[in-house]
Amino acid sequence: MSQPPKTSDHSVKAEHPAKKEMILSLARDLGAKRFTPPEIEQIRRQMITRFGSEARTSAEYIATVLSNAGMHVALTRHADELHAYEEELRDLLHFATFEEAEMCLIRLDELVRRFRAESLPNLEESIRDVARLGRRRAEMIARNRAVEESKREEKDEIAHWFAIWLETPNAFFDWLELRKQSPEFQTRFPLPPEDQGGLAD
Repeated sequence: MSQPPKTSDHSVKAEHPAKKEMILSLARDLGAKRFTPPEIEQIRRQMITRFGSEARTSAEYIATVLSNAGMHVALTRHADELHAYEEELRDLLHFATFEEAEMCLIRLDELVRRFRAESLPNLEESIRDVARLGRRRAEMIARNRAVEESKREEKDEIAHWFAIWLETPNAFFDWLELRKQSPEFQTRFPLPPEDQGGLAD
């Protein structure tokens, strides 16, 4: 007996919702109150299992989609220990301006130094994980061709800030002041007349 033509694969692909909707649908099916790395990894694997290789995506992207949808996402593998800081850290990573990105890094630096002084290396590394997520988010926007070019350049610059802080935190803020005052920075990112000097204060 002849088999019916295999048209289902193509029709399924044509009917696929956007990746964001796939992720949110799987998250709702999972029914977790909080999405830690194991739950996020489960969603990532289910994306491939249910929707095929074209639905492959990163854990960072899944975490961003869930967080933007208002779901409770634990940013690091030490979620329970950082529970008291989770809401603040989520808010910190929504930086739309250079000033907000700098305030984010100031707060992350404060937390790292506090946890180091209290001999809590797990928490110290968890804050670095948050900074790595911030860098990846900025990089993601910087690579998004749908975003206005000026915003992409700003996010590329902010991603560089996060990278420098992660590599040389002790020298970072001295470097940042010099960076903001450099002719190259001020040419690339000119301030409106009413805000002249604001970044260098």
